[in-house]
Amino acid sequence: MPIGETLARIDADLAAGRVPLARQRLRGLVSSFPHDLTLRRRLAEVYRLYGDTAEAGRWMYLEEDRAAEETAAFEERYGAPAWRMKALAWRGSEALAATAFAQGRLAALRAACAEELGHPVDWDDPASYQDGLEEKYREVPSEPWTLKGVLAGVGCSVAALAFVAVWVNGVVALFD
Repeated sequence: MPIGETLARIDADLAAGRVPLARQRLRGLVSSFPHDLTLRRRLAEVYRLYGDTAEAGRWMYLEEDRAAEETAAFEERYGAPAWRMKALAWRGSEALAATAFAQGRLAALRAACAEELGHPVDWDDPASYQDGLEEKYREVPSEPWTLKGVLAGVGCSVAALAFVAVWVNGVVALFD
């Protein structure tokens, strides 16, 4: 489908209040056209409708007129430069960016990521900035089971079974 037709559908979705569908269509367009800063800006506007400042900051990251609080929320959510590189979903060289500001932001992020990981990284090779990322920033292993946790789980299971039993009893009573 041509980009103009998709944008018209996005406008119709937004006018009809179908924000999730508009967001999904815009995400698809950004994926197909990662260098189009206008699409990224429109996606940020949709995330503002949700009140998601981190995602709005994510998609406005390459814009000079971005909001500082959105950028800070994005950088906090995606703490490591490698996570930010992955989140931006950029492909190709920084030179493909439409503005000098965007080129500078992309280059600075790539340099920060390379410095942190200790080897060169490339936008076209996600493995170059994702290798070791999971090891360095993996989740903390969960704690061993405790008596309190087991009792809470058993209590929830008993409550769920009681609810199902009452529901089944009510359905059976309807047909008696």
